[in-house]
Amino acid sequence: MDADQTPIGPPDAAPRKPVGELLADAGLRPTRQRLALGELLFGQDGDRHVTAERLYEEALAADLSVSLATVYNALHQFTQAGLLREIAVDGARVYFDTNTADHHHFLLEDDGELYDISGANISVSDLPRPPEGLRVARVDVVVRLRRA
Repeated sequence: MDADQTPIGPPDAAPRKPVGELLADAGLRPTRQRLALGELLFGQDGDRHVTAERLYEEALAADLSVSLATVYNALHQFTQAGLLREIAVDGARVYFDTNTADHHHFLLEDDGELYDISGANISVSDLPRPPEGLRVARVDVVVRLRRA
């Protein structure tokens, strides 16, 4: 994307806490594998959008001894603990986002990259009333892009 087309997202937050502290605060035992995967996810400044497969490839490149199943389990545990946000963009592709604040996404279909859109930049109105006993937890908007 050109500089003038870069999606505007939430500003980068202050550096995160150490991974062990993030896990402990979320109620997760800081096992060796969770710490290693957490370091790949949260150890850098800025937010990330990763698939399980991409994180698995990064783990292998970092000489971590983990299976793809372990990566999936850790991502789901991190999501349930509130450390990640799961974004399903189609039936076969799920991303995990380290930015858990209210926001939406551009999806560049050509290469599968996600870019944040500030939650304040999109308005969703006239949602249907949910069935009795249920409430809307959140609305995820994914704007699909193709290169011109």
